Amino acid sequence: MKQSHIEVTERIIEVSRPTRTAYLQRLEEIANRPRGADRLGCANVAHAFAAMPSNDKLRVVAEKAPNIGIVTAYNEMLSAHQPYVSYPEIIRDEARKYGATVQVAGGVPAMCDGITQGEPGMEMSLFSRDTIAMSTAIALSHDVFDAAMLLGVCDKIVPGLLIGALKFGHLPCIFVPSGPMGTGLDNTAKSKVREQYAQGLVGRPELLASESAAYHGAGTCTFYGTANSNQMLLEAMGLHVPGAAFVHPADGLREDLTREAVKLVLEMTKPQSFTPIGKLVDEHVIVNAMVALLATGGSTNHLIHWVAVARAAGIIIDWTDFYHLAKTTPLLASVYPNGKADVNEFQNAGGPGFVIRELIEGGYMYPDVFTVTKGGLHDFGKKPVKEDGKLVWKPFPEESGDETIVRTAEHPFSETGGLRLLKGNLGRSVIKISAVPADRHIIEAPAIVFDAQEELLEAFDRGELEKDFVAVVRFQGPKANGMPELHKLTPPLAVLQNKGFMVAIVTDGRMSGASGKIPAAIHMTPEASAGGAIAKIRTGDVVRLNATVGMVNVLVDEDIWAEREVEELSDAKRSHNAHGFGRELFGGMRKNVLSAEEGAVTWL
Repeated sequence: MKQSHIEVTERIIEVSRPTRTAYLQRLEEIANRPRGADRLGCANVAHAFAAMPSNDKLRVVAEKAPNIGIVTAYNEMLSAHQPYVSYPEIIRDEARKYGATVQVAGGVPAMCDGITQGEPGMEMSLFSRDTIAMSTAIALSHDVFDAAMLLGVCDKIVPGLLIGALKFGHLPCIFVPSGPMGTGLDNTAKSKVREQYAQGLVGRPELLASESAAYHGAGTCTFYGTANSNQMLLEAMGLHVPGAAFVHPADGLREDLTREAVKLVLEMTKPQSFTPIGKLVDEHVIVNAMVALLATGGSTNHLIHWVAVARAAGIIIDWTDFYHLAKTTPLLASVYPNGKADVNEFQNAGGPGFVIRELIEGGYMYPDVFTVTKGGLHDFGKKPVKEDGKLVWKPFPEESGDETIVRTAEHPFSETGGLRLLKGNLGRSVIKISAVPADRHIIEAPAIVFDAQEELLEAFDRGELEKDFVAVVRFQGPKANGMPELHKLTPPLAVLQNKGFMVAIVTDGRMSGASGKIPAAIHMTPEASAGGAIAKIRTGDVVRLNATVGMVNVLVDEDIWAEREVEELSDAKRSHNAHGFGRELFGGMRKNVLSAEEGAVTWL
């Protein structure tokens, strides 16, 4: 194991010792109780199993068979979750083969960021993660389950399910994905049409046709955004059936993998192989997830989400840990927006399994950790295939299936990971550097300050942005308006960059991987609504963003900067973001939320 990775892990273990110890003690106390059907009062038990078929009641109560609780994010609004409609019956059928019972414990809300981009609903997106976590806890609160299967794929859903499951850390758990949609219009072509639309070169019919050709069927969107980064991280944490992440929903292998998940989670309930999720997700597993994110240039959203996930297990990490890991973690994948390939091409070239194998062999990941399989993380460096009617796992070839998409640890795309930490007199932020051209790693230009993304879009439409500038988009943090993603800013900024202007964005909001080739210092902490220095910037101040050395500063005299007051958001603008479309219901979360670097957690 690389010494740098060991040092980060040891620091995390030491910092987390009090909270992790307390977490494990609580887990142990709960795990040692009698099972639910034996422990609860007779009326409680009768209510719990009232709707079960008689033979299942007999199994779970008299025969003491394991009872699996399903927590599902099924709905028809998310293409990735629509396939889940049939999963409970598949799971139930497979569980009966092992004498086990199954109940759908509950459903969790699941919103699509692609639908809500630029709309009021996007201001509830980040908070939906903790809402999902609470919904997961409510689903499992009936406390009659011996294991849980978690059905979710997309952006906030997986972190929310995982946080909720970790609060029931005494249960063996497994995640069951549904896979990506087939390849449609390629991402480069899609982005080109978006930029043409931003310039008025094509109209809404052409844009809608392009988007519909890209997003066209059941499954996750095919770019390597937050949803597909989720799947990579779950593989790296050993919480999937190995290799389950990117198998198409209609591929025959998909049902086999789902049935295998039932077998594995039941195996984890046995005394001799009991593996509760709270024990499985330890400091080494969290580091493995961080490394997987860095090695694949994954979504910057996970610099928020996995901090929260770790906290749910009593583990404390921050962006400094990501920074130190990134310095010595090689970039092994080039998937859009970091490259031209989509996740189907990534899968065909080797996918998560190839990357995990390379990271293990290179000494960047801990292989001897708890996973849902008995063989540790080594099992996740193999490929699932069907042979003679049986599901088996085969080693990958030594070489990549496509060197333009996936590479070995000896010949990476970059010696360092795709994410950087930025520090300076504005605070702390992060940048996804893997897609940004090398000649744009350093930007120095006057600031133009905006209090909403709509203001920037309007200025672009008026032709006022045909120059070098740094767009400062503030009051977009968790406390201000729920920290929406600012995806709609990418096309106009890309147009300006393509014209030769030096442009960048500095914001306390999110952009995920959508910033693409635009230098973007995002998640600025402290945020403007918490009195952060980003609220001191005035239009005309020169901002210097240097991703090479990891700095972002306003070039203002130190004395002037120290005396300058923080601007506050007007009452009218604050009220606008607090009302309508259900945003009132999230007022408590906006008030209590921690900073982005602390995971934007609302439950501490």
